[in-house]
Amino acid sequence: MRIVAVETHDVRFPTSRELDGSDAMNPDPDYSAAYVVLRASDGSEGHGFTFTIGRGNEVARAAISSLAPLVIGGDVSDLGDFARRLTHDSQIRWLGPEKGVMHLAAAALINAAWDLAARVAGQPVWRFLSGLAPDALVDMIDWRYLSDALTRSEALDLLVAARPGISDRIDFLSRSGYPAYTTSAGWLGYSDEKLVRLSKAAVADGFALIKLKVGADRDDDLRRLRLARAAVGDDVRIAVDANQRWDVGDAIEWMTALAPGRPYWIEEPTSPDDILGHAAIRRALQPAGIRVATGEHVQNRIIFKQMLQADAIDVVQIDACRVAGVNENLAILLLAAKFGKPVCPHAGGVGLCELVQHLSLFDYAAVSGRLDDRMIEYVDHLHEHFVDPVVIRDGRYQAPEAPGFSAQMKASSLAEYAFPDGPAWA
Repeated sequence: MRIVAVETHDVRFPTSRELDGSDAMNPDPDYSAAYVVLRASDGSEGHGFTFTIGRGNEVARAAISSLAPLVIGGDVSDLGDFARRLTHDSQIRWLGPEKGVMHLAAAALINAAWDLAARVAGQPVWRFLSGLAPDALVDMIDWRYLSDALTRSEALDLLVAARPGISDRIDFLSRSGYPAYTTSAGWLGYSDEKLVRLSKAAVADGFALIKLKVGADRDDDLRRLRLARAAVGDDVRIAVDANQRWDVGDAIEWMTALAPGRPYWIEEPTSPDDILGHAAIRRALQPAGIRVATGEHVQNRIIFKQMLQADAIDVVQIDACRVAGVNENLAILLLAAKFGKPVCPHAGGVGLCELVQHLSLFDYAAVSGRLDDRMIEYVDHLHEHFVDPVVIRDGRYQAPEAPGFSAQMKASSLAEYAFPDGPAWA
């Protein structure tokens, strides 16, 4: 079963028209996907994508096409080798070793390969991963640059230690799902009335944590946090997200001012590359009980490693499309387990909820075995464009059971929102 073709699409949704997804750094996003289909010689398909917010999506698509020659003619019998082929190429690696748009492109192709392999196996990716032996899982990971924090042997011990009870945890997930939190009420461009209405609706829908975007205007943030707190009551957690807006000193001062509203965490308070800055913010905010979370723009496992070594974050926020797909996220999940940090993935966007649910379910089943302080972000946008969309019930992701990675978009949506010539844009 050889890969015989790589098909790409530039798909964009005009979310900026209603300010869905708006935050302090990204006020007018058009949620987009550089989308890829791997076509195999037996007619099988694998679907994947990487997420952008509009302009530049064509660059990600071109990067995927530049990696296609490394894929065509190969297969998915060894997904560790598949991933290394895309991230180790000596000439392409010069463009940015394991970072930037080339890493986004690798993520799209690697995720598509996992989708293909899981479809062939007749399982959803989370079950497919959970069924792999510990030594097979560690073979999927690129161990370069990690051994000072986590060795292959330590990772194997973690996975072996998690094996007892795995069947019971899988059964639990199938029955009960996985906890979620929502950002649907908190976009920065929403009116106060919409913020209050959607916050109340989130609590009624069973969410125990909501998230607000902050960072543009301190007085506005204080007012919006008070409104949200009054709307949801004292028992519901409220996280806040600055989307990298501040310098370190600004982050400390701003969050100290917001502390009376009892924010549960501050997400992306500064540059995602600033490890020491995150550590300083965390130390300063600990007395107020405010956690520090980051990860959606952390570009690779090495930055995550250093964040954990420096005790710079309380919450690890993996992203299914930012690092090089499933394989690199396996490494990050194991790093988080080694350092005892909860993983609360970034989602929303186009299809990020669909993908990352599989990684969190696998983490509970086969890595951490824990649900305390763990939840997946949920945003009620654009799920209708997917063949196997997420299902949320009582504030919990319901475990997907269809084979694959839940990544396939409907053909009608690919056509309607094709940029720039699809009907939605023409």
